[in-house]
Amino acid sequence: MKKVIPLVSGRIAAPAFTGEKLVDTRSRSMHDLRISVTDRCNFRCVYCMPREMFGADHPFLPYSAILTFEEITRLARIFVELGVQKIRLTGGEPLVRRELHRLVAMLSELSPSTRRA
Repeated sequence: MKKVIPLVSGRIAAPAFTGEKLVDTRSRSMHDLRISVTDRCNFRCVYCMPREMFGADHPFLPYSAILTFEEITRLARIFVELGVQKIRLTGGEPLVRRELHRLVAMLSELSPSTRRA
């Protein structure tokens, strides 16, 4: 039997960003940001990479398409400026991205006090 994936989801679109605080589709404040440092995670958590969709034959992104540490830090800085207070790094255990300590050092320099006025 074929698995059919609808082209239109039943999800509600996120509210338009107005420059105020970040909110989810239920207007709850968003303070946490989860960043996956790789698409090659070896955990296959059911909420992120279920085996049914991401089996052994899944074509992962080429390394050139993965964000650099500088790009991740830039995005994280933008989110911190918008009110994010906690950043969590994901991507397997142990985290499978090389030189990850460099990214952690870069992100540790970000704090709510670095927000623009």
